[in-house]
Amino acid sequence: MKSTASKVYTALIMIFLFAPIAILIFFSFNEAKSLSVFSGFSLNWYKELFKDTETLKAVSNTLLLALLASLLSTIIGTAAAVGIDKLRSKAIRRTYDTVTNIPMINPDIITGISLMLMFVFVGRLFHASTSLNFYTMLIAHITFCLPYVILEVLPKLKQMDSSLPEAAMDLGCTPIKAFFKAVLPEIMPGVVTGLIMAFTLSLDDFVISYFTTGNGFQTLPIRIYNMTKKTVTPKMYALATIIFFTILLLLVIRNIISGRSKNNVKKRQLNRKAIYTGMTVVLAALVGLIIVLKNSPSVRVLNVYNWGEYISDGSDDSLDTIKAFEQWYEEEYGSKVQVNYSTFASNEDMYAKLSGGAVSYDVIIPSDYMIARMKDEGMLLPLNFDNIPNYQYIGENYRNLYYDEDNMYSVPYTYGVIGVIYNANIVDEEDIGGWDLMWNPKYSGNILQYNNARDGFGTAQYKLGIDVNTESKDEWNIALNELEVQAPLVKSYVMDEIYNMMESGEAAIASYYAGDYFTMVDSEADDVDLQFYYPERTNYFVDAMCIPSCCEDKELAEIFINYMLSEEPAIANAEYIYYASPNSLVYESEVYFDDIGEDTYDVLYAASSNFAEDYNKYAYRNLSPEMLDYMNTLWETLKIS
Repeated sequence: MKSTASKVYTALIMIFLFAPIAILIFFSFNEAKSLSVFSGFSLNWYKELFKDTETLKAVSNTLLLALLASLLSTIIGTAAAVGIDKLRSKAIRRTYDTVTNIPMINPDIITGISLMLMFVFVGRLFHASTSLNFYTMLIAHITFCLPYVILEVLPKLKQMDSSLPEAAMDLGCTPIKAFFKAVLPEIMPGVVTGLIMAFTLSLDDFVISYFTTGNGFQTLPIRIYNMTKKTVTPKMYALATIIFFTILLLLVIRNIISGRSKNNVKKRQLNRKAIYTGMTVVLAALVGLIIVLKNSPSVRVLNVYNWGEYISDGSDDSLDTIKAFEQWYEEEYGSKVQVNYSTFASNEDMYAKLSGGAVSYDVIIPSDYMIARMKDEGMLLPLNFDNIPNYQYIGENYRNLYYDEDNMYSVPYTYGVIGVIYNANIVDEEDIGGWDLMWNPKYSGNILQYNNARDGFGTAQYKLGIDVNTESKDEWNIALNELEVQAPLVKSYVMDEIYNMMESGEAAIASYYAGDYFTMVDSEADDVDLQFYYPERTNYFVDAMCIPSCCEDKELAEIFINYMLSEEPAIANAEYIYYASPNSLVYESEVYFDDIGEDTYDVLYAASSNFAEDYNKYAYRNLSPEMLDYMNTLWETLKIS
């Protein structure tokens, strides 16, 4: 019975560990985008993965960073371990051990923020244009990998016969030669283990990388995180599957080699020589790559900062906007330009990076309320519209909006309107039309609500006719009461989870942007019929292209903005992100109309005729700090209750 129980327990543990991976692998072969409904076997997502140049670039960046960080931290860490082992004072050794353990015990977010602040301080001290770049991230990765290397090497040094190096020197070796001939072969298992540990940690790191990354260098974890503005595409399932089986294969090969070479001294020596040779070749290749990159011809550089999944990138046979701009610029001006394209996950993340002086960007694409804030704080440069003649195509309805009343600092990129998404197979037609549907007890347990304070309160305020930008605490309390009435009916408070839950039919009612609705329709299950409508009062947003005050090439930034307004990229971007465009070259284009279809067009542009009036009336604006704190306190009260 004990044996049976232990086997069952082990099986449950293995299922718990590997079931998520198995599901991910299974759905990487799914014909549709859904992670809940398997619609047929296909290799389509693997094909799409290898067409996605940005993801492949992120993979190569991640591998380059991990290889350099693991090799350098292994060299430094091994030397540090040897030095610590030679210390004779127990008190000093204990001090070093404690100091070594601190980075491992310290939360990653604290390490990341502290390193970022240090890099910013040093950058400002030396008047650097940008404080964060590839090298700062490399230093950060070496920093957090070092302790793990030291802890792997130190035990091997303690197990080694301390007389070995002395005997080697007695036989004529210099101290350095004695280390390589006598000490290193003995501690090599610890060195290799430390190298593998450092490589794994660097490859997987997100938090520290996020705070120390600069423009133009994006690792895979950061790219995946930035995709969550919409939803992580199945291309990432395919990539994760490839990585999983690659690592599995390496582990199998390593175990086979270890088994064959066990208790065989000559084979072990050969393995050590192979390791030395392999490490030397890899290090030489990386050094060569860095030299080539450093000595590459000088080109004009443009740093662009945008939302994740918010530009046509060549996937799904779309236009690769960044590459197209680089080619267009070379043809137009006879010289090369390099666009470093980076992404952020929220307006607040973008603001924190820029306000801290950590990075420098030339073009950013924030949302309306953040544009207003940055304009008031002097963080934006006025535009020279002589360099942006295509601004003439921005419709009058999308000019002179509250966040930039004089049209000096921004060029609208896209806009969206919040509506209600519902499953027509569950929701009765007579119940639709307003915000009341999200409070209808008939659909208790089938309703999704936003998992953020501003949007959650917004649904109640629009329903009750309360100004969403009110500074009255009494009106916020009334909205809280309305949300408390709704709470027993809510299945879940969600953000990105809304995609899978609505696509699969797990929930039947939710509020979200029209563009995201069409993303869900593309992946809905066979028994789900998602429909959409706008309530009378609802939220509007505009995202616009701006030039931050830290810009290093304002003229090139304006040339890029002008290019983004030209017909081909403007249509390609509108089709890719599924949001409405304020550009008349798009919304008046027959090609665009035919591509997206009449039904989609009617939904996306239903609010266009009175956009300016409704936008200025219903869009979110910055609340006072006091009111923001009060709103967040009320939201916490709701969630706790």
